[in-house]
Amino acid sequence: MAGRINDEDVKAVRDAVPIDAVVSEYLQLRNAGGGNLKGLCPFHDEKSPSFQVSPSKGFFHCFGCQEGGDTITFVMKIDHLSFSEAVERLAGQAGITLRYEEGGYNPSHQRGERIRLVEAHKIAADWYTEQLATSPEADTGRQFLAERGFDQAAAQHFSVGYSPQGWDHLTKYLRGKGFTDKEILLSGLAQEGRRGPIDRFRGRLMWPIRDIGGEVVGFGARKLYEADNGPKYLNTPDTAIYRKSQVLYGIDLAKKDIAKASRAVVVEGYTDVMACHLAGVTTAIATCGTAFGGDHIKILRRLLMDNGSARVIFTFDGDAAGQKAALRAFEDDQKFAAETYIAIAPDGMDPCDLRLAKGDEAVADLVEPRTPLFEFALRQIVSRYDLETPAGRASALDEAAPIVARIKNSGAQHEVAVQLAGMLGILDTQFVVKRVAQLARWARDRGGKGPAPERQHQGRQYAGPSQPATSRGPALNLRNPVFATERELLKLALQRPELVSPAFDAYGVDEFTAPPYAAVRQAIQDAGGAEPGVADPQDYLVRVREAAPDDAVRATVTELAVEAIMLHKGVKGVDEVYAGAQLVTVRRRAVERRIRDITGRLTRLGTHGDPAELAAVQNELWVLQQYDQSLREHGAAAL
Repeated sequence: MAGRINDEDVKAVRDAVPIDAVVSEYLQLRNAGGGNLKGLCPFHDEKSPSFQVSPSKGFFHCFGCQEGGDTITFVMKIDHLSFSEAVERLAGQAGITLRYEEGGYNPSHQRGERIRLVEAHKIAADWYTEQLATSPEADTGRQFLAERGFDQAAAQHFSVGYSPQGWDHLTKYLRGKGFTDKEILLSGLAQEGRRGPIDRFRGRLMWPIRDIGGEVVGFGARKLYEADNGPKYLNTPDTAIYRKSQVLYGIDLAKKDIAKASRAVVVEGYTDVMACHLAGVTTAIATCGTAFGGDHIKILRRLLMDNGSARVIFTFDGDAAGQKAALRAFEDDQKFAAETYIAIAPDGMDPCDLRLAKGDEAVADLVEPRTPLFEFALRQIVSRYDLETPAGRASALDEAAPIVARIKNSGAQHEVAVQLAGMLGILDTQFVVKRVAQLARWARDRGGKGPAPERQHQGRQYAGPSQPATSRGPALNLRNPVFATERELLKLALQRPELVSPAFDAYGVDEFTAPPYAAVRQAIQDAGGAEPGVADPQDYLVRVREAAPDDAVRATVTELAVEAIMLHKGVKGVDEVYAGAQLVTVRRRAVERRIRDITGRLTRLGTHGDPAELAAVQNELWVLQQYDQSLREHGAAAL
């Protein structure tokens, strides 16, 4: 195995790759104020953004699920990589050659499994592309594309390739690139044959499937020859880097425009994605051999940011299969905050056929929102019943009302219930509205067990970040000014150490009364204090996190390093005056606590105590009272 990566190289990677650039490859980020950015957390489901990124600190933190860390941590968590794999990936992006403590430079065959599988796919994608462009055998594939309106430039733009018909052309090529048979099999690019690995894809047109970060993780392969007994489309099997339910074809090309336009177009096939993009609909994506589901929604929600103006448009064939797919998509409709629509082309043509028949403008016109998905779903249900009879109308209402009841927005639910009454021809609109409201209430009562955990946390605190649900003791009530000021001082020590140094490093751990904050103060002390953070803020934060005794304290460090500093009314900005006020407040409260302790001790000693001890305690009390007065009169200058 390769040795430990040189610490200086790890630091160089952290410094070279901005965390906001990495995170924005996976989700949309917006200004959160104070130099921070925010977005929907990629590690848990949420409706409003609680995931924050601090570019200046190089850290991220989610105030909902408490995940946090630096750029390397983010890549490890989002792509399920080991520490060394994440560093190696980022180093590759930054053009940094890594050194290893044992054995010098890292040979390629010693890299982590995921890195190797991704490398194999990249090499395979380039090889397939070259075959399509230059191989005489690939003429069948080139003709297939041309018949559908795609020239060589289009094929190159989407990296479409061709897999030769032989048994093991790619396998031999990958062996020549240093890959073992085990790696080739694990990648899904080959399968076991009678005499060893053979190519999984043979004589097919190849579409590389990339993850949201742009790395090739699998392939979709279209049959070209009648002699091929396999399915029309063959996809990479599930591997360590590919799960068909968790990828969207074209997401790497569409993600920026989806985020910018707050709009996504979901089509059914690879050629439909190509047709849409070439027609100017650059927000088109498709699933890869599976139905559109919950994991796909998670990907889109991070890009759409769940704003009220977002749109998701589904295009389905007008046949029975397409209608079934639309109804299946509607089952997850309420997981979106975005409005969802369905678009069906004239004569049931898909975008690829429509572009061939009527041109780019027809494709662009197709995906303009037409029919809300809920309306389409309801009309499909209603169409199965005889609405001329009371029994038919009643049966249609019985099936359709529970669907309307699932709409979470009460205003929208009422409006759709009124539309349903019109579809059914029921003149008593209020009867339908009440029926839907009753079903919605029953659903809430059956599944309702009180407010969601997140809201329970937030109800105990001020209107800000929730206290992590960890074993660090009871949740802190930040309406308590003592806790609030301690929190602000720690945020200053982590985010703006130049404003509180060197005074902060003289503060004792016992000056922080909240156990979580005392633990963070201890971590700062164990990392060498806050003053070194003035010269190298990012390295300082890394060392503080590493000094934390457990994940709970580490999460609090990250949270405080990312959370915006809460300025009081009338305070213009975060400066030395503001920092000094926090330093003085925390110190004065510590002094006041000590004065109370000593006053109680004097009371216990009374007049019958040892004169020398009594004098010493009285002297300590006098010194503390003078110090308190000095702090009160001179502020930070008295520290």
